[in-house]
Amino acid sequence: MPFGACSLNVSVDGSSLPAIRELPRHKCRPALGSSGGGPRYGAERLTGGPVRMADRLAVVNRHPWSRLAAWLVDWLLVLGWVAVTAAAGLPLFLGGYVGWLSDLALNVIATLVVVVPVTVGMAVLESSAREASIGKRARRLVVVTVGTSRRISRSRALVRNVLKIALPWTVGHAAVFEITATSTTGAVPVSTWIVTACAYILPIVYVVSLFIGSGRTPYDRISGTTVVVRTSVT
Repeated sequence: MPFGACSLNVSVDGSSLPAIRELPRHKCRPALGSSGGGPRYGAERLTGGPVRMADRLAVVNRHPWSRLAAWLVDWLLVLGWVAVTAAAGLPLFLGGYVGWLSDLALNVIATLVVVVPVTVGMAVLESSAREASIGKRARRLVVVTVGTSRRISRSRALVRNVLKIALPWTVGHAAVFEITATSTTGAVPVSTWIVTACAYILPIVYVVSLFIGSGRTPYDRISGTTVVVRTSVT
């Protein structure tokens, strides 16, 4: 390694993140007044106090706006699929072919026709060699396993997308059907309020978690995955 280069290999959320940066020689030297556990570098010298490397890299490894942009691209594609299914289902609805079905049956059919293909499709993309959905590929993001940084398995990707897509989407469907069913009676049962609240709370929690700590969402943590920027280290 050339003189004046710093090399470090640290762990954030259990994943090893090699980082090699060419820095000026003065940034690689110990700070004046450092003692005890060794020299102080970078942010510690600038702030005047100890800053854990894991804390600094957790912020660096967090990409909330890129992930939100990737979500937007993916959901635009999903809306295209929704439009296709709606175009196919609308004539059936207007023709009275599905009017005899209950709200529960319609919810199940909507889940099977729309939610399941989207969830499985996203899981296939994230567990493929590309390690990313189309939106993530556009933002140079990949989904990897925490601790190994390897490609996630198909089952892990399925769990991740069930929690990310299928769960809030199904709860949203249930809320709409609950509201529709009670709109004629005038009395709104407690179950309708609970389902409706969950339909709003889940997406809000997912978005807020992108900006907190390491930026891993609840479905990232439960599935043992993390989203990182695809980079090539030479």
